Amino acid sequence: MAFRCQRDSYAREFTTTVVSCRPAELQTEGSNGKKDVLSGFHVVLEDTLLFPEGGGQPDDHGTINDISVLRVTRRGAQADHFTQTPLAPGTKVQVRVDWERRFDHMQQHSGQHLITAVADQLFGWKTTSWELGRVRSVIELDSPSVTAEQVVAIEQSVNEKIRARLPVNVRELSLDDPEVEQVRGRGLPDDHVGPVRVVTIESVDANMCCGTHVSNLSDLQVIKILGIEKGKKNKTNLAFLAGNRVLKWMERSHGSEKALTTLLKCGAEDHVEAVKKLQNSTKLLQKNNLNLLRDLAVHVAHSLRNSPDWGGVVTLHRKEGDSEFMNIIANEIGSEETLLFLTVGDEKGAGLFLLAGPTEAVETLGPRVAEVLEGKGAGKKGRFQGKATRMSRRAEVQALLQDYISTQSAEE
Repeated sequence: MAFRCQRDSYAREFTTTVVSCRPAELQTEGSNGKKDVLSGFHVVLEDTLLFPEGGGQPDDHGTINDISVLRVTRRGAQADHFTQTPLAPGTKVQVRVDWERRFDHMQQHSGQHLITAVADQLFGWKTTSWELGRVRSVIELDSPSVTAEQVVAIEQSVNEKIRARLPVNVRELSLDDPEVEQVRGRGLPDDHVGPVRVVTIESVDANMCCGTHVSNLSDLQVIKILGIEKGKKNKTNLAFLAGNRVLKWMERSHGSEKALTTLLKCGAEDHVEAVKKLQNSTKLLQKNNLNLLRDLAVHVAHSLRNSPDWGGVVTLHRKEGDSEFMNIIANEIGSEETLLFLTVGDEKGAGLFLLAGPTEAVETLGPRVAEVLEGKGAGKKGRFQGKATRMSRRAEVQALLQDYISTQSAEE
C-alpha cells in the first residue's frame, strides 16, 4: 500500500488515526559537530501525509496535532514518526506537512528523473546514484567525462520538455506484471512490500520510484545545471537546481552582482577584469612589501647585534611581521650564547613567536615559553617557534629567560 503522501503529493493536511506509540531515540547533529541523542517516541499512523526518507529523497517535516515530527523513517509497510510527545493509540489526529520543504523535494526529485532520462536518451549515460542536498542536488553519471557542450544540450532539452508541459503520472503495478521488467530502476529494497510504484513522464521516462513528484513538468518552472565534477572511478557528478531553488540562486547572484558593482565602481560586464586588475595590484604590493620586510629584518638584526645592550637575553616585538621576518633576524644574528626572543602580532592578543639560541637552552625553554604565551610550537637545531594567544605575557617570558641565564651563570 502506498502512503497518502505518495498517492497525492499535493495534499497538505489530512486526518488519520494513531496505531501505536513506543519509546525511541533519535541521533541528531549537535551545534558542536557531535551527535546528540534525543529521547522521544515512534508514532505509527494508519496512513501518513509525511514522506519517510528513501530513494535518495529526505523525509518530510510537519506536525501531528501541532506536535513537531522530527524524523520520518520507513519500516516495511509502516512509517515511524519521531516526536518528543507521546500520542495515544486510537486517537484521531490532524497531520500537516511543511509544504515549502515538500514542494522543493518534489521539484528536485522530478527534475532528477527528467535529467536522468534525457542524459540517457542523448548520450546513453546511466544514472548510478543521486543525492537531494540542502542547497543543490547531484546526479552521478556512468561516464568518465562530460563536455560543456553536452551539459548545454542536456539543459536545453530538459527545459524544452518543461515548457511542453508534459504530464507526470504515478501508477501502481503488481510485482508479477510483465510491464515491471520494462521499467527503469535500480531494484527494490529488501523489505519492499505491496505493489511497485512507477513514475512516468509522458513520452520521456518510466521509472520505479517511491518519492513524491509533481503532476506536470510545468511545476518544475526551470532547471539550471550548475556544472560537473569528477566523481568516483569512471563517473561524473552533475550538479543541478530545479524550480524555486533556481529563483533563490538568481536572487543571491543578483545581490552579489549589485554589491560588486558598488564596490568595483563598474558594470557587471566588467567585474571579472576589474577583479583581475585588483589581484595583480595586490600581488605587486605583496611582493614589494615582502622585499621591504626582508630589508627591515636585516637592518633590525644588525641594530640588535650592535646595540650596547647586546648579550644575555635580547627581545623584540613588532606588530607587523611574520615567521620569515623573525627567521631572517635570527639568521643574521646567529645563535652563539645569546637567547633571542622575537614576537610579532597584537601586543595584547594573538601572534607568532620565535626563540633562538644555544640548542640545549632552546630545547629546555621552548615548550615553557609556549605554555606561558598559551600557545603551541615546535623546534629543532636551536630554534623554537609557534603561535601564541596571549602576547600580553611577553614580560613573563623575558623574566623566565633572564632567570635561566642567571642560573646558568651562577653554576659556572
